[in-house]
Amino acid sequence: MADATAGNGASSPKGQFLEAYDREHAVTMRVLRSYPEEKLDLRPHPKCKTARELAWIFVLERGLGMMVFQDQFGKQPMSASPPPPESWTVLLDALEGAHRDFGAMIRGTSEGDLGQTVKFLTGPKTVGDVRRLDFAWFMLCDQIHHRGQFSIYLRMADAKVPAIYGPSADEPWI
Repeated sequence: MADATAGNGASSPKGQFLEAYDREHAVTMRVLRSYPEEKLDLRPHPKCKTARELAWIFVLERGLGMMVFQDQFGKQPMSASPPPPESWTVLLDALEGAHRDFGAMIRGTSEGDLGQTVKFLTGPKTVGDVRRLDFAWFMLCDQIHHRGQFSIYLRMADAKVPAIYGPSADEPWI
């Protein structure tokens, strides 16, 4: 990654984001791959999504990210989101592809363009200017948030919860 490090060897803001993006994606995939396919219709509460729908958010958000990054948010009517695929394998493959596409877009964006603003939500029913790199970090933090939600689904489905940032009951470190 030639443009990801500054002359002193320290990661640039772009490089720091990409390192975190790939690291967190790998953890997210470990969590999703731990989920039992036969329990994808689990809905812990009527206001909650099913496990399948919650996992699909990871894919949909990468598509939203591509649109926002190209400053298309609010410039065209939002279409209804496609439903998640029935196949867990197809859904996970779609997430891998969406991860690659969003990462490639970031890698192909200059540091200067990462500092440019795009329109996105800045509060309830409020659209404002957000730097592209700040938006990318927002997307990553939202992925981590939804992964945390999904880890609860894992426990409810009697699946093993992998270590995420530290040991879990199912993957102790000692």
